[in-house]
Amino acid sequence: QVQFVESGGGLVKGGGSLRLSCTISGDTGRIHVAGWYRQAPGKERELVANINAADSTYYTDSVKGRFTISRDNAKNTVYLQMNALTPEDTAVYYCNSVLPWGAAEYDHWGQGTQVTVSS
Repeated sequence: QVQFVESGGGLVKGGGSLRLSCTISGDTGRIHVAGWYRQAPGKERELVANINAADSTYYTDSVKGRFTISRDNAKNTVYLQMNALTPEDTAVYYCNSVLPWGAAEYDHWGQGTQVTVSS
């Protein structure tokens, strides 16, 4: 079993920055690709970014150049540095293990962390 605990969200003005953290516990050795998802009100959850064991990264187009994903294997933690935030980034952010086609591996999610960007 794997558990995800997200933190670091908050309320920020447009153009501001936040750094999210996701601490993973349990059978962490099974996770090869870790990623951040987000779900905005009334929208489906979407993959924002992921990182594999070789530190190769993927970003959805809307966050390229603004967000940076990283991981600290010693701490079993995945980070998401978010810069130049816009109101369109407002969502609850979650982390999970990412399957090759972008879907989340685990059906159970953490509580997420709310990011609210004001205009």
